[in-house]
Amino acid sequence: MELNGKVALVLGAIKGIGEGIGLALAREGVKLVLNYFDWEESLEQMKQDFEETGADYLVVKTNLLDTDKIPSLVDKVIAKFGRLDILINNIERGGWPVVHGAYVRDQWDLEMATTLRAKQWVYNSALPHLRASGDGVVVNISSIAGLIGRSGPAGRVFNDGYAAASRAVSSFTETWAREAAPEVRVNEVMLGFFETRHGPQTRGWGLLTESQRDEIIDHTLLRRLGTIEDVTRAVLFVVRDAPFMTGSVLRLDGGYILGGEYSEPMPKGVIE
Repeated sequence: MELNGKVALVLGAIKGIGEGIGLALAREGVKLVLNYFDWEESLEQMKQDFEETGADYLVVKTNLLDTDKIPSLVDKVIAKFGRLDILINNIERGGWPVVHGAYVRDQWDLEMATTLRAKQWVYNSALPHLRASGDGVVVNISSIAGLIGRSGPAGRVFNDGYAAASRAVSSFTETWAREAAPEVRVNEVMLGFFETRHGPQTRGWGLLTESQRDEIIDHTLLRRLGTIEDVTRAVLFVVRDAPFMTGSVLRLDGGYILGGEYSEPMPKGVIE
């Protein structure tokens, strides 16, 4: 996909990974509608960051938990730019880390409403316009919690509801890819531990002991946390450079999933 002149709706764009993806698209010449709701204190910095790119953008504050407001968000995209080509479906509650204690009902309901319901309603509202583009792209952002659940070193962070919701995102990805083809590609970027997601810039990470944090790093084959740039490069690949890929999940976890096991060196053997 040639990105220059395309229009993207980026959810959760106020900071961190959402903002990073938006900035990466802006530098490619994409016009942007940037949605946020929380973290109002980051708004001015976010606007300054996008101003520096020279991109044409619109910031919209929308509570995506209120599904009645979602169609008007998409309408604002069309009113501003006349089209929609890319949806970055980056919205989730982020879980209630196990170190915070067991789920309460309100948190469980909030997890499902944010990570699943909001994604679904935004996709539904955006789909007609993505189809009209003729070359639309949806990128769902999810978590390896959907694969590993509350197990291993990550089990101190990934609670049951968050894991269940993350796994359901992959079901969305497959269903939507079938539904939206051939005009729209739908793929998923599944994230492991990142600096701003489950990592040092989150409350759950701060509640872990140093040894518990080291266990997570040691479990990761690349022995580090992911960065925002790691995510933006992957998302640009999916959007720009993978026109034959749809219904796929790109796991971006530094090898965390594989890190619990090891492969022994090949033995010399008995056959000369």
